[in-house]
Amino acid sequence: MSSKNQIHVGNVPIGGGAPVAVQTMTKTETADIEATLAQIKRVAEAGADMVRCAVPREKDAEALKTIVRESPIPIIADIHFNHTLALKAFDAGAHCIRINPGNIGGPEKVAEVVAKAKQLDRPMRIGVNSGSLPGHLRDLEYSNPIEALVTAAVEFVELMERLDYTNFKVSMKSTSVPNTIASNRLLAERIPYPLHLGITEAGTKWSGSLKSAVGLGTLLADDIGDTIRISLSTFQAEEEVKVAFEILKALRLRRKGPELIACPTCGRLQFDMDTVVAEVEKRLEAYEDPIQVSVLGCAVNGIGEARHADFGITGAKDMGMIYAKGEPLKKVATSELVDELFKEIDKYYAAGKTLVRDDARAAEAARWLAENEDETAMTPERLAAMEAAEAEREAVAEQEAAAEQEAAAEQETAAEQETAAEQEPAVQLDEAVSPVAGRRFTRT
Repeated sequence: MSSKNQIHVGNVPIGGGAPVAVQTMTKTETADIEATLAQIKRVAEAGADMVRCAVPREKDAEALKTIVRESPIPIIADIHFNHTLALKAFDAGAHCIRINPGNIGGPEKVAEVVAKAKQLDRPMRIGVNSGSLPGHLRDLEYSNPIEALVTAAVEFVELMERLDYTNFKVSMKSTSVPNTIASNRLLAERIPYPLHLGITEAGTKWSGSLKSAVGLGTLLADDIGDTIRISLSTFQAEEEVKVAFEILKALRLRRKGPELIACPTCGRLQFDMDTVVAEVEKRLEAYEDPIQVSVLGCAVNGIGEARHADFGITGAKDMGMIYAKGEPLKKVATSELVDELFKEIDKYYAAGKTLVRDDARAAEAARWLAENEDETAMTPERLAAMEAAEAEREAVAEQEAAAEQEAAAEQETAAEQETAAEQEPAVQLDEAVSPVAGRRFTRT
């Protein structure tokens, strides 16, 4: 379940029904202001809602003054070990502070940071990490790592509540995907505060993206999580943002930029679809609108398998087809598919997001499709027709069954009435007023 409480990091709402927020972390030395701001601007362009900067030294906290002022998105200061850096980061204007319960130095130091946060009305993030749990939970970490994570988070939440501070979010991260999933499910049932999700030290862009998609996707699909960060071993922080949005787009939680649908190819493939997909994906980067574009390598099933796409192409050996909203648009040579696809997309935007259709070319494409269609293939259209026919058959059968039940009920009622009549006692008449008084006989 998404959190009941809502906080704001700068102008970004988190929790309480707000869209899942995307964040990343700069890879530069924060004190290198020029390099850090350059990276922040790149992640902002990629769609990041906020960005975290490591603050391990005094000069990093000092650099935050400029970074916060010039950043296009809110800045979160990442603090470990030294709570005085958290105080200085707040003074530098950081929109949020992340502290780690396992190494920040005890309740007294936390209380100082909380007092500053309350004074400035700024939020914090409690960042529990499997690699740096508080000392008293180390043994539990080995015997029950899930319980150790949850216990660390709950203990810190209770400390915050004792300090009368609720303007915070919580994260519990592990390198283990199953542990991350299980612990966040348990914590979501126990606290009302926003949850930040991530798989810590997930790995390379390839393996880390997969682990993050499985872990975060599972939780988000269960409506758990209010903000996410993808932790990848890459110096390009914007790549983390792109992966985050792909996960959110797959779950229909947020839409940013075009969505590409591409078939996995099979023995029916008759053209170099891999290069076509790569080119389409590259050219789509120039578009900000969340349109859906499909690239299918089969002219037989392609139009049905991506029938809901805004635009798409299917290819054959020599000819292919461009379609929009599941309908044929025009037939073109395979070598021209990509260029012609983007011509149609650009015409669509030039016309104010209105589809521009040449009826003659659309009819030609439809004829070509019919001539190349496999009459035995189970396309979505045929499946839909079969399902509709089956539904109609079931509806008729249900009506007939209902009629039979009604007739049976009427017969049963008539039989019950007849039986009741037979069992009624004989009418007893008052002999004093009967016209046949004295003339009765006894029935034997």
